[in-house]
Amino acid sequence: MDPELKRQLEEIHALAKDNHHLLRALRRHQLIGTFSKIAFWTILFGSSAYWYQTYLQPLISRFQATPGAATSDLFGFPSSAELQKLINSYKAGQ
Repeated sequence: MDPELKRQLEEIHALAKDNHHLLRALRRHQLIGTFSKIAFWTILFGSSAYWYQTYLQPLISRFQATPGAATSDLFGFPSSAELQKLINSYKAGQ
């Protein structure tokens, strides 16, 4: 085998090995990043649901006229009469 050809093949082989290591590192970092994002958003949504259940829902249920009653307005929003009752009950509590 020609020495120049052999040197070129060895150089190509070294470059291919280096390229392989770089691609594996990129893929590893991509997977770690994906799992990190999933964990971050899961923790964020989970903690917001926890805080809602623990602190906000009892506060909201305290101001409801009848617990568990369905709202009668469009899209589940309270009607103006229900809002006025809420305001009056808040003012009476102060």
